[in-house]
Amino acid sequence: MRVAWTRDAAEYSPALRICTGGRGGAQAVHCTASASFRDARRTAAQDPATPALAMSAPPLSPSIVPALDALLAGMAAAAAGGPPARLLAVSKTQPADAVARVAAALRARPSAGPLAFGENYVQEALEKQPALAGLGIEWHLIGHLQSNKAKDAAAAFDWVQTVDREKLVEALARHRAPGQRPLNVLIQVNIDDEASKHGCRPEDVDALANAIVARPQLALRGLMAIPAPDPDMDRRRAAFRRMRGLFDALAARHPGIDTLSMGMSEDYALAIAEGATLVRVGSALFGARPPKSPTATAPEPA
Repeated sequence: MRVAWTRDAAEYSPALRICTGGRGGAQAVHCTASASFRDARRTAAQDPATPALAMSAPPLSPSIVPALDALLAGMAAAAAGGPPARLLAVSKTQPADAVARVAAALRARPSAGPLAFGENYVQEALEKQPALAGLGIEWHLIGHLQSNKAKDAAAAFDWVQTVDREKLVEALARHRAPGQRPLNVLIQVNIDDEASKHGCRPEDVDALANAIVARPQLALRGLMAIPAPDPDMDRRRAAFRRMRGLFDALAARHPGIDTLSMGMSEDYALAIAEGATLVRVGSALFGARPPKSPTATAPEPA
């Protein structure tokens, strides 16, 4: 698969071209987006549950709206007629007003699915969530979680995608309040055995899964991975394929397994073609990230 972004001559209007032998065989799709943000604003204005922040925020820049439409078209093309993958909008380092604008645009597009946003840092998420209350956002933690942050994470998030050790399983289960639904969790796998990455070894997935399903406060939903950013897309494809094998084996042993989170802005189409059910996309939606805040940059104590 090859994914390339092009620019239209008149103004920046990302167009996504996918050349793939995906789930349904070889195909070529060229999607140039041209939608307006007015529909998203109208949807937000008509919904009384939409916070004032989302309604009063300035419109998305002209480049973001076509980028969103091209992204959704690219995801559909990569699925090649198979089950659609979910979109997780990665909002780390993005201010709350930017999240509200993207959320409004997503709400106006039924093909985007439920509103889901991913954050890397617990404290950053806690700071922006109050301003976004009422939007119906499903919050995912996708950054490494220190055990001493498990209490806040268990209370503030709907999903934790980065569970990679039994100590964290115990901490999340202990701090999930009885009145809350079970916390959805994914096991993060270090699929390429990178020293710089967190995640359990593939051979440790079964033991960690057993620890999770033994705790009623948690709901095991599947696996998550961040393969090595290899410029050779065939090697990335191989990593995605290994993850799919682990996922299928896990699903055969545990009911309720339905989520394989892999693929980001650069390689989401390839990940979907290899079986991803959820992709994590940030820069392709929001554009270049603003500088990290001191809160997000400061290391969390172990």
